[in-house]
Amino acid sequence: MYDIVVVGAGPAGLTAAIYARRAEKSVLVIEKEGFGGQITHSPRVENYPGFSALSGQELGDLMLEQALGLGAEVEFETVTGISGEKGNITVATEYGEYTAKAVILATGSKHRTLGIEGEEKYTGEGISYCAVCDGAFYKDRSVAMIGGGNSALVEAVLLSESCSSVTVVQNLAFLTGEKKLAEILGKKDNVRIILSTVVDSIIEENGAFGGIRIRNTESGETEELRVDGMCVAIGQVPECRPFADVITLNPQGYAEAGEDCLPESRLEGVFVAGDCRTKAIRQVTTATADGAVAALAACLFIDSL
Repeated sequence: MYDIVVVGAGPAGLTAAIYARRAEKSVLVIEKEGFGGQITHSPRVENYPGFSALSGQELGDLMLEQALGLGAEVEFETVTGISGEKGNITVATEYGEYTAKAVILATGSKHRTLGIEGEEKYTGEGISYCAVCDGAFYKDRSVAMIGGGNSALVEAVLLSESCSSVTVVQNLAFLTGEKKLAEILGKKDNVRIILSTVVDSIIEENGAFGGIRIRNTESGETEELRVDGMCVAIGQVPECRPFADVITLNPQGYAEAGEDCLPESRLEGVFVAGDCRTKAIRQVTTATADGAVAALAACLFIDSL
């Protein structure tokens, strides 16, 4: 039996492992895809304290190295559910089961993608899912913002301050974000808003991202947008569904939990951290903060058994 099983090896999960090991708890981290989480897709990170600039992959590798150096164990498996009772929790995977006194769910969330050919290939090389993270790389360049909700409009306003032009592409006949944000964008000379339009394909130029082809859903007319980058803000998909029978999820699928990282749960000893929980800001720094909070809470819980 482990003291703590951490599900997910992104910044939140790895930070939790680091804090738990420093508290001399035995820790197993289970990851299903790749260590480091979403940040590994960012080619350059300039807003993480202590580093002027480094790649997301480098940051993820450093976190993993630190966790392993402190004695955390890792397994590359997919967790399918958790069950049990206080002090004796079973973590089921596709290959078997592990037991722990406490579990930290740090499964994160994925950016909803467009699902078009070449999207994965150019992620981080022309396609971004976080204008806050990557907007500075498009200073004085042209960008397409895909989406019309609050997140997309906020990011479009941010990009308009530094980019030469911003083209907002919305699949509906209206913007779904706040009216005030739409008004701000409407007054900017370097912003164009295109409604009832979807992205059909990516334009490649000499093996690099060269823009997008868009199609009006009402007329069927197509257009080529020659832009330097494309930011996609059409929502996120949390990775919490396998645990819906144990923790409470909101309508969007996020774990209901506050800053204490303690979810509404039917099983004592379960904590959540990072982008998988309900929160206002999802950045690598807030994920690592959650990891520390959840780990310390888990350690206190174990000491009280």
